[in-house]
Amino acid sequence: MEVAAHVKDVRFSAQKARLVIDQVRGLPVERALDILTFSTKKAAGVIKKALESAIANAENNNGLDLDALFISTAYADEATTHKRFRARARGRSNTILKRGCHITLKVSEKSESH
Repeated sequence: MEVAAHVKDVRFSAQKARLVIDQVRGLPVERALDILTFSTKKAAGVIKKALESAIANAENNNGLDLDALFISTAYADEATTHKRFRARARGRSNTILKRGCHITLKVSEKSESH
């Protein structure tokens, strides 16, 4: 059984979130929490909170065993992009793209046969 947690409209790019997500995908939740705690990336804090939420959902709503949980699915999709403009020389402007992302983490129990 998979239990999910979603974080919507986070204010950093999906590309930067994927750098952190790729490090923890497929790991047991305890190991993933350790990696996220000591990561220096801005995305690590948000992903850690999402993982803690997924763990709490699995324990409280579905009664899954915490020791057997691992991250089965993790991905970051692009969200809305806020467009801002900056004045440049000779009356022109440049567009600044402030990107956002949606983060999805799914945890599941490791079966005894694996």
